[in-house]
Amino acid sequence: MIDNHVNNPKSPKYPVKRFFWSIKPEMKDKIVIDIPAGNGVTTEILLELDAKVEPFDLFPEYFMLKNIECKRADIMEKIPVADNYADWVVCQEGIEHFSDQLKAFKEFSRILKIEGKLLITTPSYSNLSAKLSYLLFESETLKQMPPNEIDDIWMSDKAITEELYHGHIFLLGVQKLRILAKLAGFRIKEIRYVRISKSSLFLFPFFYPFIFIGSYVRYFKNLRKHKEISMQSKKDVYREQLKINTDPRTLLNHHTFIVFEKENDLKNVYFRMESIVKPFNKIM
Repeated sequence: MIDNHVNNPKSPKYPVKRFFWSIKPEMKDKIVIDIPAGNGVTTEILLELDAKVEPFDLFPEYFMLKNIECKRADIMEKIPVADNYADWVVCQEGIEHFSDQLKAFKEFSRILKIEGKLLITTPSYSNLSAKLSYLLFESETLKQMPPNEIDDIWMSDKAITEELYHGHIFLLGVQKLRILAKLAGFRIKEIRYVRISKSSLFLFPFFYPFIFIGSYVRYFKNLRKHKEISMQSKKDVYREQLKINTDPRTLLNHHTFIVFEKENDLKNVYFRMESIVKPFNKIM
């Protein structure tokens, strides 16, 4: 194993390994795009499961596996594979580095088959500790400064690419991930528990009653809006958001781990509701 962090329960690589091994029979001969592939640890796990893995990274020089090539790819431009090509896309610890996350989701959707799966892991911006850190100083954790040009430019090599590899400048929570995924034709298939955030657990008794009550008040108030839309349609959307917001696992999970499923091709993603979309002459 090129990276022993996969055996460390505190590493985000550990639950990814456990997840894929739990569905080992399903992974045989599946086409998997691993981006960003990093040092290759996830690619190695998938190869052990007999998946057909194709690793890509903005800086493939850091890829450590010798028996497979990691190709250079910039998610902000295009992943060099055909439409509706892959069964899985794995974006482990990557989405928080991408400056245009909706564009990244759309690119994942383009290369995935219908019912293909997208696995995303990212530092949690939805647990209570992260929420408090943002409230106090707009930082990721209580120990860190807010994103800045000293700590959050992780790689810059103009001999290779004009692109910067950013740090955790573009962190996002579960609700933001959900809507970006919806706009790209995905639905949430599963949100997985990783491990508990001890600082969030400490905060939980103090903040959860306010979150729970406030979430339900907001839910019922918004159900009364947009009377021209069916109640069932509103409930389908708002209930999913309510469940995410009040689920203790969301508030206590140290890391975000979501499996999305592609429902629609990009050309079939459509949310326009004539009854609530204002024409431009009414907006101005």
